[in-house]
Amino acid sequence: MGMNMGSGKKGPVSEINVTPLVDVMLVLLVIFMVTAPMLFSGINLKLPKTQKVSTVGLRQELVILSITESEKFYLGKKVVSSKDLVPAILKQFKQNKTDVVYVRADYNLRYEKVAKLIANLKKAGVSNIALVTEVEKAK
Repeated sequence: MGMNMGSGKKGPVSEINVTPLVDVMLVLLVIFMVTAPMLFSGINLKLPKTQKVSTVGLRQELVILSITESEKFYLGKKVVSSKDLVPAILKQFKQNKTDVVYVRADYNLRYEKVAKLIANLKKAGVSNIALVTEVEKAK
């Protein structure tokens, strides 16, 4: 597109070419979509495998609770003791303005431990608990 000199109007009328802007925005969107899942590497756990239900891109601004096989608790990447866990989660809720805790429990951790943790969270008023798993690979 060039300048439109117009017919019968006074002076030139310029038009903005939005094609380069759209190109740049699409490139930025693709870069964000590729890098966003890599932002939270977190704690190295072997997660249980399930069929895909919904996709959650774990980001640092989410409240992510990881539990290792040796029963160490991590809130984000910070080690938290079991007695300080619930107050730390509630503090994170206020800081991040959210009410969802994403629980990543190691595959080899006993189910009883995860069930007790969920019960303690519910007793403390945490009602939105999401269990994070890995997606089964198609056979």
